[in-house]
Amino acid sequence: MLSALTGASSLRWLNVETPLVRNLRVDLLGETADAELIHIELQSKNDATFPLRMGEYSFAAALRHGRLPRQVALYVGSDTLRIKNEIEGPGGVFRFHLTDIRELDGELLLASKNPGDNVIALLTRLGREPDAVRRVLDRIAAGPSELREEALAELSIIAGLRKLGEEVKRETRNMPIQESIMDHDSIGPLLLQAQMEIVMGMVEERFGSISPRVRAQLAALPHQDLKIASLRLVKARCVEDMFER
Repeated sequence: MLSALTGASSLRWLNVETPLVRNLRVDLLGETADAELIHIELQSKNDATFPLRMGEYSFAAALRHGRLPRQVALYVGSDTLRIKNEIEGPGGVFRFHLTDIRELDGELLLASKNPGDNVIALLTRLGREPDAVRRVLDRIAAGPSELREEALAELSIIAGLRKLGEEVKRETRNMPIQESIMDHDSIGPLLLQAQMEIVMGMVEERFGSISPRVRAQLAALPHQDLKIASLRLVKARCVEDMFER
């Protein structure tokens, strides 16, 4: 019977229990007007098991809703996309649609009145352009003030995905929303630290190595006072002149 069913003369029997210890949860699952299920999954890393997870999601959705979804995986990672979009097995091929977000045009997102859309544009093909960060910051500055803080938080996450943290710091220094950014929990400390490193480098260039006491004094200065201290450095005769009152 075994040979007739499988073509194998013998098998080593395995444990048939496959316990699940996690909650199977998709990123986005929607339904069109024609009752078609659409499953959208976001992926930021090259994970060899990702196609298997997509298979799990597909059949789990079918068990719950009675039909298989059309699946779209959107890769948002910084590395080159190496994930496969299919699984080939003895009974056939399971396949889903896979797109690298860098292949998409971000101009529509940048034109949106929603600052969150503007930030996501950095992940698209537009993010490769040299002025992309500045354009996104311009849109945030022009948008509603009540949405600005959330957009800046999203920008800090997107900048991490695309290794744009240093560029964000550089572009925000002369932006009209700088004070709001400096007050932001995530971005403010990063910008202050960048300014601190610049000022300390200038001090070392002018007066030599910085003592721990002076380093501590500079580190304790808030944003505005640090800016004033850096301006005093131009005419300072010694390090202490930077801290004059």
